[in-house]
Amino acid sequence: MSGTGAQNAMIFFLVFVALTLAITWWAARRTQSANEFFAAGHRITTTQNGLALAGDFVAASAFLGVTGIAALSGFNAIVFAVAMTVAWPIMLFLFAEPLRALGKYTFADVIEYRLGDSRIKGWTALVTIVSIFTILTFQMAGAGAVIKLLFGFSYSLSVALIGVFMLVYVLFGGMIATTWVQIIKMVLLLFITFLLLGLVLANFDWSPSAVLGAAVARSGAKVLGPGGMPPLELFALGFASTIGVTSLPQVLLRFYTVPDPGVARRSLLLASVIIGCCVIMFVFLGYGIMAVLGPDAVRAADRGGNMAVPLLADHYGGAILLGFVGAVCFATILAAVCGILLAGSAALAHDFWIGVVRGGKANDAEEFRVAKIATVLLCLGGVLLAIMVEGQNIFVLSAISATIAASTIFPALILSLYWRGLTYSGTVAGLFAGLGGGLLLLYLGPLVQMQMLGQSSAIVNLGAPAIITCPLSFIVTWLVSLMTSPGVSPKRYDEITARTGAGWQA
Repeated sequence: MSGTGAQNAMIFFLVFVALTLAITWWAARRTQSANEFFAAGHRITTTQNGLALAGDFVAASAFLGVTGIAALSGFNAIVFAVAMTVAWPIMLFLFAEPLRALGKYTFADVIEYRLGDSRIKGWTALVTIVSIFTILTFQMAGAGAVIKLLFGFSYSLSVALIGVFMLVYVLFGGMIATTWVQIIKMVLLLFITFLLLGLVLANFDWSPSAVLGAAVARSGAKVLGPGGMPPLELFALGFASTIGVTSLPQVLLRFYTVPDPGVARRSLLLASVIIGCCVIMFVFLGYGIMAVLGPDAVRAADRGGNMAVPLLADHYGGAILLGFVGAVCFATILAAVCGILLAGSAALAHDFWIGVVRGGKANDAEEFRVAKIATVLLCLGGVLLAIMVEGQNIFVLSAISATIAASTIFPALILSLYWRGLTYSGTVAGLFAGLGGGLLLLYLGPLVQMQMLGQSSAIVNLGAPAIITCPLSFIVTWLVSLMTSPGVSPKRYDEITARTGAGWQA
């Protein structure tokens, strides 16, 4: 970014920071308990939660990444975007109402209630924290790279800056501040996307077909069809993205912020509509960038296409519009990592410390205090890990987080809500099969062996192993459950079915 663009970005950034710090001060006065810290006192409305849920998905990786892929290769962006978008209606039908009806703060509460065994919280907390750390690391690493490009800071300073603001918002404002930061970010993102789309369409007499025609003229008809990746690998990546998004801890945590299951359902429906519209706009905007600037110009600025949107802003609006886009990107990144940090704090404080160490006997004041300590520790850990992976391919880290969530959280939730025969031993075995198998196949696969370790080939030629490890977790859970005592699990299943309508009698 040019000096003038960076200065404008800094001005817009300071305005955003001032606004969100004011919201954090307001939220801090309303965050005096663990319930308010983790779940905003269950007072978030349908519209607020819908925008915040959409914000959890539409992070910088979607805004800059999907648009950049479309600007470079066209149709391939649709494959990635649709795979992640499909997760939301799946989540709507499977999880929204049952989780709000049964959970307190985290998905581990649902698992514990279903099995009637508090020991499960230790294992679910472990899985959640591993998943959170990988998500937090890749988001902060990506944030550092983007902020470095946009503002000209060093990578380490960029990551540390994100960490400081993230800590302030979450530590003092909890879920209330995090929700409002997401809402503001989502409104800004929709505004800048509509503005850039309008500028592109105006350049082609408001004809979408003319935009696509110009893109084809620059890059050939191949941009209107898929290519460049083997079908099996493409399907595996789509599967990991879809199931991984469905089970992201920071998204599941949002179901507990609303007053009742009906609001959870309606807010997720609203989020699905917003996300679907955003995906369509991002892909078409990418085609517009291809038509106006060409893929060579995008690739020259950043090989992965992440600077496609800033380049378009600079082309149409110069330093002022470029600076505004830079500030929106910062807001997008910051909002995403705040939600992730809060979910990690819930797992460490509520699930592990209160559920395991204290046996569920601690009072609210202790839980609130431990939650703040956990927030600081997780933030420091995320900053250090993000600095350590500087220069690594961000897609590697995102594939790791998606694989872990899809191979552990998703099977455990599905079977807890919908299978009567689940047992404690089966759940633990499934969690370890999914986690261990996922980490092993990731290590042996091309993403780690070739892209991180620099080897010429991989032992396992599969970049997104959730297509194997997710079914493996289901199978192991089922087999071990058949061979072990169910305890109170069937009775709890009947209670869940009566209260939520979930479940089947297989």
